[in-house]
Amino acid sequence: MFNIGPAELILILVIILILFGAKRLPEIGRAMGRALGEFKKGLQEARKELETPEKDEGKTEDK
Repeated sequence: MFNIGPAELILILVIILILFGAKRLPEIGRAMGRALGEFKKGLQEARKELETPEKDEGKTEDK
């Protein structure tokens, strides 16, 4: 789809560095890493819920 080579990647990184500054890059990277981790965790939980049958199916609630 996209043919991004080393030269294009370096150009993108330089533009990001100019836009956000060197001090904000670690903060942005940390936030993106946390967001990606939360996303993966949510995906795993959703897969687990879909794969395991409901344990409460067929049981009636006693009041």
